[in-house]
Amino acid sequence: MIPSEWLDQAALRIAPHVRRTLLTNDAGLNIYLKWENQQVTGSFKLRGALNKVLSLEKWEQAAGLVTASAGNHGQGLALAGNLVNAPVTIFASNHAVTSKVEAMRALGAEVRLVEGGYEAAERAAIRFAADNKKTWVSAYNDGQVIAGQGTIGLEIAQDLPPQAGMTWVVPVGGGGLLAGIGAVLTRCKERPRLVGVQAAASAFMHSLFHRDTQENIPDLPTLADGLAGEIEADSLTIPMVKQLADDILLVSEEEIAHAIAFAWHRYHERIEGSAAVALAVLLTRKVNPPALVVLSGGNIQPEVHAEICHRYSEIR
Repeated sequence: MIPSEWLDQAALRIAPHVRRTLLTNDAGLNIYLKWENQQVTGSFKLRGALNKVLSLEKWEQAAGLVTASAGNHGQGLALAGNLVNAPVTIFASNHAVTSKVEAMRALGAEVRLVEGGYEAAERAAIRFAADNKKTWVSAYNDGQVIAGQGTIGLEIAQDLPPQAGMTWVVPVGGGGLLAGIGAVLTRCKERPRLVGVQAAASAFMHSLFHRDTQENIPDLPTLADGLAGEIEADSLTIPMVKQLADDILLVSEEEIAHAIAFAWHRYHERIEGSAAVALAVLLTRKVNPPALVVLSGGNIQPEVHAEICHRYSEIR
């Protein structure tokens, strides 16, 4: 568990640089929606990266920042690096979404593409940081990153006081967002259920939560690219998620695509697959309302989004 005061410190530290995103209500579905796709970089990941970088010593910043990312954390770290004049190197899979790679480079980061999936990029990044005495900034396995992500939970709790009988639904990959929001809920007298969701195509945290292992888990292509890949074996998030979450559920690629189109046609909001997993479990009634859904980002390849919305044009 991270110290509770880290959450409040993170909120103060990052407040000048992030947006307090909207929380809206869909009365027809009896759900609330936290639109983190409207964040500065199009994703919640800015919060954790920024909190980590601003908490570093000056010499740690000056050494240069290194991470592995599918795109959203990398954009957050690149922006944070710009704020403190620190060079940023990001390792990404050669299968990473093109628009996300371009966005990281547009923010001034050096992006190195690695053959294989996210875990290959992460291994290469950790090795590079150690060999070159640079500062490693994990996308999830770091207390200050988790605290930064938890600021979403602080905002929600201020706008919608947590209550028993409601379910908070959160996308989960490495677990930083779920752990951070879970840490916020430990403060609450009336605690809602906390449910994580990820794609069945890359169900590593789901397997860790339910089976205590990541072995023999397929890592297939998925619209939820930001949630994909194996998790560091010693990650802080693993015990936190096991302690704080009530369940972790899976959704199919078709269910993710349906949720992407639903968000566009009903709310006129662009969300990526990694956010759509949370909405998908409500639309498929794997979770019943009342519920709060964290829509974690909107950085989807434009042509992919257009094709999905056309395919499901009847969805409202």
